[in-house]
Amino acid sequence: MPFRALSRLTHTQAVLLMVAVTLMWSIAGVVSRQLESAARFEVTFWRSAFTALSLLLILPLWRAADRANGALVPKAGEGLLHRHWGVLPGSTPFWISGLCWSVMFTAFMLALTFTTVANVLIIMSVGPLLTALVARFTLGQRLALRTWAAIVAAGLGIVYMYGSQFLQAFGDAAVDTGALVAGSLAALCVPTAAAINWTVVQRSQTHGEKIDLVPSVLLGALVSSLFTLPLALPFNATAADIGWLALLGLVQLAIPCALAVVCARSLKAPEVSLLALLEVIFGILLAWLGAGESPGREVLLGGTLVIGALVVNELLGWRSRSGAPRIQTLESSPQRPD
Repeated sequence: MPFRALSRLTHTQAVLLMVAVTLMWSIAGVVSRQLESAARFEVTFWRSAFTALSLLLILPLWRAADRANGALVPKAGEGLLHRHWGVLPGSTPFWISGLCWSVMFTAFMLALTFTTVANVLIIMSVGPLLTALVARFTLGQRLALRTWAAIVAAGLGIVYMYGSQFLQAFGDAAVDTGALVAGSLAALCVPTAAAINWTVVQRSQTHGEKIDLVPSVLLGALVSSLFTLPLALPFNATAADIGWLALLGLVQLAIPCALAVVCARSLKAPEVSLLALLEVIFGILLAWLGAGESPGREVLLGGTLVIGALVVNELLGWRSRSGAPRIQTLESSPQRPD
């Protein structure tokens, strides 16, 4: 679909496209289970490197199309990096956002090498609630009672899910408790970094500085690949592994990040939040069907409580939320959610 056609989506088309975006996001788990020789940091390096390469090619085309149809207004004196890739070298929030993305990229893939896809995705799903907490204590934003209730319910779901797994691990010598702990902590870094990211971006917007998060994704991919490169050496990945990781870089991150920008132009924040939860369902299902990684009873029950709390929170707040942007995407479109 041409870039200009993407800028004129109906609401129904945007919903369907967002579903496709969550499906692309969800392939990381099942694809990572197909790898033959790539080690932990090497997996992260190749995925981040291919994401950066993809966005280096996609962003200039994307921004040129937006300038052509008036969605992006050129600024006087803008440099080459900003014109083609949206990079803001002198912006502190932009660099903080990029660093947060690099943490998310690195921690996510590391978590998948330690624990199950279901564990990682369910922990990541609490991101909106962590964001609400961070905003409460850093920006002074008040939380509705429904959000506090959702935080408590999601917390109970995670405690049940992991408490059951740890009890089982302590009674079974074959279960690697250390890997479960490491994977869980790494997975928790993802929503934590995301919460800091969104809070920094929101604060910058209130001070009149709009951050385009797609270039921030590019910066995060570059930082992640540079950080993990020395830890990834010597390379052990087979040609098939590199092919799978290139698929993740392009199809699981670069393309859906760009398409999410399009969806954000037509969908409200609650709609995006609810549709994004499909990643958890798709991801667990794909890992189950494509890699034989079936979730245990405690994961299904605890995960259902977590996802249920998120869904109820969004539905109850559907009319009360102001429609403020969830992710700032393009400088000229402050009302687009992330």
